[in-house]
Amino acid sequence: MRAAAFALFEERGYDATTVGDIAEAAGVGRTTFFRAFGSKEDVIFPEHTALLERVRSRLETATAPGAATLIGIAEATRLVLEHYLHEGDLARARYRLTRTVTTLRDRELASTLQYHRVYRDALRAWTGEEAGRDLRAELLAAAVVTAHNHVLRRWLRGVVDGAGAVEELGLALEEALGTGPSGGLPRPADEGTSIVVLRTPYDVDAVLPALRRALADDAPR
Repeated sequence: MRAAAFALFEERGYDATTVGDIAEAAGVGRTTFFRAFGSKEDVIFPEHTALLERVRSRLETATAPGAATLIGIAEATRLVLEHYLHEGDLARARYRLTRTVTTLRDRELASTLQYHRVYRDALRAWTGEEAGRDLRAELLAAAVVTAHNHVLRRWLRGVVDGAGAVEELGLALEEALGTGPSGGLPRPADEGTSIVVLRTPYDVDAVLPALRRALADDAPR
């Protein structure tokens, strides 16, 4: 039924295709169609709920702060990407539809928000924040979802192949979570050096010795 539906969507357009058309093309009755899918939209996004639950289940095991959380985030996100890679041309057909059909695009955005919330809740284990006061977890969740979608779109457009997409996702998540070479967002731990730059009337040669003393390991913090 899904194959028949997508073929009709491509041929006639989404709005011009009815449930009856899909059922007829698939050689089944309308009752059979509605037994499998709740609506015409569900043909486009039939496995979203199950995939979201797989992501949530993986993230639930990543409750310890630090590396365990980061590994869980990376593995859960790779689950999503690999799901699309496995779909292949079907995923690309969905991409074309969601770019042109407003109702489908709105539904896709709503599903993106669901992923964002699941990641936010998991990332609190890393940031140590409380629900309702979890701005950092919100920002990191948005960064993770954006990193995944950026890589996914590159694959959907044929810029990279499947193997390249998986590799790019790992690098993108490092940047999103601040663990990559360029630093990204600040780490939750108090690591590295922080410098606040202020205007001063003194010459730079006079200021530098004071900065070096302040940054020394035995300097008071």
